[in-house]
Amino acid sequence: MFDFSQIGRWIIITGICLVVIGGLIYLLGKLGGLSNLPGTLKYEGSGITCVFPVLASIVLSLVLTIVLNLLARWLK
Repeated sequence: MFDFSQIGRWIIITGICLVVIGGLIYLLGKLGGLSNLPGTLKYEGSGITCVFPVLASIVLSLVLTIVLNLLARWLK
């Protein structure tokens, strides 16, 4: 009926991904966030501050694309 080994494999993969994401979020908080990286556009007006992490978004997109492609090939 159910293949418990396959379900267990997905639970383990999900857990590992959550641990990695949690670790990255923790380290990002310790390093000061995305507002201090080069390629960040910052606007400070009267009573408002807007931060646009352009370069960090591009790098994050590339890293996630590579990781998800590798994961898809590994699971195939």
